[in-house]
Amino acid sequence: MALSSPKCPSSSHFAPAPSRHRRSMASSSISSIQSPARRYFVKRSAFGSARSRQWNVVYMREASTKEPVTTKKEVPLKNVGNGSVPKISSEELKNLGGINVSEKETTVSITVVGASGDLAKKKIFPALFALYYEDCLPEHFTIFGYARSKMTDAELRSMVSKTLTCRIDKRENCSDKMEQFLKRCFYHSGQYDSEDNFAELDKKLKEHEAGRLSNRLFYLSIPPNIFIDVVKCASASASSANGWTRVIVEKPFGRDSESSAALTRGLKQYLNEDQIFRIDHYLGKELVENLSVLRFSNLVFEPLWSRQYIRNVQLIFSEDFGTEGRGGYFDHYGIIRDIMQNHLLQILALFAMETPVSLDAEDIRNEKVKVLRSMRPLLVEDVVVGQYKSHTKGGVTYPAYIDDKTVPNDSVTPTFAAAALFIDNARWDGVPFLMKAGKALHTKRAEIRVQFRHVPGNLYKKSFGTDLDRATNELVIRVQPDEAIYLKINNKIPGLGMRLDRSNLNLHYAARYSKEIPDAYERLLLDAIEGERRLFIRSDELDAAWALFTPLLKELEEKKIAPELYPYGSRGPVGAHYLAAKYNVRWGDLGSDHYQA
Repeated sequence: MALSSPKCPSSSHFAPAPSRHRRSMASSSISSIQSPARRYFVKRSAFGSARSRQWNVVYMREASTKEPVTTKKEVPLKNVGNGSVPKISSEELKNLGGINVSEKETTVSITVVGASGDLAKKKIFPALFALYYEDCLPEHFTIFGYARSKMTDAELRSMVSKTLTCRIDKRENCSDKMEQFLKRCFYHSGQYDSEDNFAELDKKLKEHEAGRLSNRLFYLSIPPNIFIDVVKCASASASSANGWTRVIVEKPFGRDSESSAALTRGLKQYLNEDQIFRIDHYLGKELVENLSVLRFSNLVFEPLWSRQYIRNVQLIFSEDFGTEGRGGYFDHYGIIRDIMQNHLLQILALFAMETPVSLDAEDIRNEKVKVLRSMRPLLVEDVVVGQYKSHTKGGVTYPAYIDDKTVPNDSVTPTFAAAALFIDNARWDGVPFLMKAGKALHTKRAEIRVQFRHVPGNLYKKSFGTDLDRATNELVIRVQPDEAIYLKINNKIPGLGMRLDRSNLNLHYAARYSKEIPDAYERLLLDAIEGERRLFIRSDELDAAWALFTPLLKELEEKKIAPELYPYGSRGPVGAHYLAAKYNVRWGDLGSDHYQA
């Protein structure tokens, strides 16, 4: 397969895949490819996008005729420690430098474990099809669904086809693409703890790999209590013998520090850290990925990104529906574990981190970990929890959380939480970071709000009356829905008098860009295939995140602190407003934001 495609330029399919975002400005990087008597040096150009980066190959004869050093064979899933492929195909070498070497072609086998579940049907298979539709998948690839349910290949294809959609601007060849994609989808039924069943899967995978260099990706779309069983069986019976093997793990990653650490230890019995891709789909959202671009590539923002100019930062997540039949699962975790400890905390770390050395995955993740380790442990007095109750509106009665048949009648699990967090470092000392997340609220949204300080000695303060908060600038990054970035500024209303108005400088994505925004799972699946780890969570990052929330969660549960009730469809409990007022903050989502595209 060519190293790049005009529609979806792709990095090479031998690993470690070059970071799409890496820039080596001081010097170019060199990697060597060993053969018995020769070494190929592959030199990456220092400039340009990694996906479109030019590669130069220098062919050198070894001065020594010694046989290359071989390493001992390791545990199957650990046989390639960093997810890399030990050899490079002849087709790739041709693309790199026109060198004729007899090697195998590569193929990628993607196994969706838990293929009959909602996540697989609604997100994973559609995301894989979208990548295929955009020519982002390798030339040779196979997709297998694996679950306990009995199902034929045809039945899987019928189930998957109902959830596939095409890009709005390319629907003319949609049916042909769907048919071609579905021909690559197969199914194998088996138990999650059966090595024999995974050995049968391995046999089927090898049939489709047809002797090519095999790379295998397992997506664990299953409950966390069976992660270890699946990884153990895949390790023993279905890992790649000559290529990389990677595993995508869905949240939740435990319930607290202890269970999370136990899960990590269990996974690392069979996997190296570089083979584990802990997915948080919010990190794949377009506006979240754009956060570092907005900050580090615009001079107007970076100098303001500190305690000197920012008064507070708000991370807001709200859903306008309840648990909707997921009450049994949700009651075991609650809104803090489900949303705040992962989605919102990851966004906070990206927002607040120092400038990384480069855009390499490890450099970025190092900075995120520094932020998390600089944060104060959460105190109960800095947290408000709530739970929605039944409410009648417009003649329609909406149920309470405890009306869900899968939820205990005396449940005190919060469906809403607000918290004030602080980062004790030189950049953010004293700046409150307010989080708010809830279900069954008045609207659906996820956004970051940055409220700047008052203008010192403001000449126009008399024009604003007594409420100076309404005169402060605010940057809003709306992650979903209706993606947008807008900055609230003060300006003069046209006319002879001096009347001031608050207006928005607005980038509305739907109006600015005609191209459909890819789903977060598309970006993350492509990154996992390419070995790009920037948007995945490292184990020490996970440990630091749990260290912040575990003491709070234990106190809430041990003391059985009752949540404040709020009506279904409201703005949440009143206590959240008192919490914000405690730090002289007003929630930015209280009023309606009117902006024109």
